[in-house]
Amino acid sequence: MTDSLTVRDNRTGQEYDVPITDGTVRAADLGKIKAGEDGGGLAVYDPGFVNTASCRSAVTYIDGDNGILEYRGYPIEQLAEKSNFLEVAYLLIHGSLPSKAEYDSWVHEITYHTFVHENIKTFMEGFRYDAHPMGMLMASVGALSTFYPDARNISDADNRHMQIVRMIAKMPTLGAWSFRHAQGKPFVYPDNELSYTANFLSMLFKMSEKKFEADERLVKALDVLFILHADHEQNCSTNAVRSVGSSQVDPYSAVAAGVAALYGPLHGGANEAVLRMLRRIGSKENIPAFIQGVKDGNERLMGFGHRVYKNYDPRAKIIKKACDDVFEVTGVNPLLEIAQELEKIALEDEYFVSRKLYPNVDFYSGLIYEAFQFPPEMFTVLFGIGRTPGWLAQWLELTQDKEQKIARPKQIYTGDRKLDFVPASERWK
Repeated sequence: MTDSLTVRDNRTGQEYDVPITDGTVRAADLGKIKAGEDGGGLAVYDPGFVNTASCRSAVTYIDGDNGILEYRGYPIEQLAEKSNFLEVAYLLIHGSLPSKAEYDSWVHEITYHTFVHENIKTFMEGFRYDAHPMGMLMASVGALSTFYPDARNISDADNRHMQIVRMIAKMPTLGAWSFRHAQGKPFVYPDNELSYTANFLSMLFKMSEKKFEADERLVKALDVLFILHADHEQNCSTNAVRSVGSSQVDPYSAVAAGVAALYGPLHGGANEAVLRMLRRIGSKENIPAFIQGVKDGNERLMGFGHRVYKNYDPRAKIIKKACDDVFEVTGVNPLLEIAQELEKIALEDEYFVSRKLYPNVDFYSGLIYEAFQFPPEMFTVLFGIGRTPGWLAQWLELTQDKEQKIARPKQIYTGDRKLDFVPASERWK
């Protein structure tokens, strides 16, 4: 066997040939390696799944060493420049680019389903005035499962399609309403004459004007940000969607789990941390002292480095360009000058270069969101709206993968064993 791993178990002296497929070995094959008939087989201990593949997927390809990100084989750079979010969403869900008729039908379906049931409005109005928009989004996405009980029939392809359309359509409505609720403003209904992203901006910012018209440069920039966030392989939130989805629950509940994972500061909150860092630096003159503080372990350089990318994050280059278009409309964020100088110094400093700490997608995205006048608590909501097609594409793939089973990781038990129970009447004497 040429593509195999020969393992010698020094406990027994026995050798095993473990097949290698696609650069991986099956954990079940390692489980056949036992010290005795009564002993359990070997398991892999991998906190955070750093080097464990949980599925086969044809949705997103990442080459972290060379800074490559592709959706269904298409480079992210080309999609961001030449496509739009709904076309990319179609690509992720269906696996191929749409024909003109398919695209028009897809856009019509999603536009038609942007409205939500009036009871959802009542539900969202029930949150406290200071409720976090991400908590509201998480709860309202989960609540959709009660409005569409047929969503539980995940084995029916037409039914799955209907739920996917509904969720992509309604996420901007839920996100915008969570934003308006936090500001004490009335909810704005969808405008079916506007594009997906322009409609979202209308629901966010429309006041007394008859029709809200956003600057096309802002619409394009936000659309690009949605594309850049649309999927990113088996990250924490996608893993949560797949793990919960493996129980064969409805897709609303599975995606609500993804929203919950994204709520965490280690996943969706990095761009907010970048803004805090830039404000703390204060000016270009303070950057050298900050850089030294990072080297001494007294400061943290936020927005640099990535679990996957060991090169410049390809999304960061695209966002950097989008900054120019946004600031042309809104005026330059004073923090941009600090960010650009910090990036320049870090990319030339051997300390950071040797550690492959390059800017990631979060380094500039917070600056753009702030230029739109989004409060920091809305950043992850925007991330979640963009990531929804990816979550759903991964969920759809899961439902049709015959190799998938309900998630049930092993554990290494470290607690006590075989203790004798003492009744409370004797313990409390």
